[in-house]
Amino acid sequence: MSKSILFNFEVDKPNQQIHVTRSFHAPVDLVWSAWTKAEILDQWWAPKPWIAKTKSMDFKEGGHWLYAMVSPENEEHWGRVDYLSIEHQKSFSAFDGFCDSAGKIDTTLPRNKWENNFEQYGEQTLVNIRLTFDSLEDLEKIIEMGFKEGFTAGLQNLDQYIASQISLR
Repeated sequence: MSKSILFNFEVDKPNQQIHVTRSFHAPVDLVWSAWTKAEILDQWWAPKPWIAKTKSMDFKEGGHWLYAMVSPENEEHWGRVDYLSIEHQKSFSAFDGFCDSAGKIDTTLPRNKWENNFEQYGEQTLVNIRLTFDSLEDLEKIIEMGFKEGFTAGLQNLDQYIASQISLR
C-alpha cells in the first residue's frame, strides 16, 4: 500500500459544488472520531495560527456544533454545523454556515450542505466530501474567502493529529 496522500479538490460550477477526496493513513474509526468529536475537531479544524474552540456540540441527527475560529489576536469567526443524517463510521451530512456566538445564522454569508463519506481502503481511510451551495455566487464567495487554502491547512493539521495517535496504538 502506497504511503502517498490522495488529495483532489474540484470546483464544479455548473452544479454549484465543491468535491474533495482525501486519504488518511489511519483506520476509519480514528478518522471518524476526528471529524465527529469536539475535543479532536478543536485540534485540527482551523488553519494555523488560528485555533478552533467548540462552544457546544451534539453530534446526532438534529444536533449541531457551534464553534469559533480564533486568531492569535483573539478575533473570532463563528460557525454552526447542523447535522442532518449520520451513519456511524460511514457518512454524515450537515448544513454549515457562519453565525454569531449564540448560533444565529448570518444570512449575508454563504451556507452550504456537506456530505462526508468515509471508506476503508487498505490501511487508509478515504474521505469523500461534497459541498453543495444554493448559488454559484455563494460558491464563488467561499472560494474567494480562501476556503481551499484554509481547508487544506486544516487537513494537514489532521494529518499531524492522526500521526500522533497512530504512534500511540
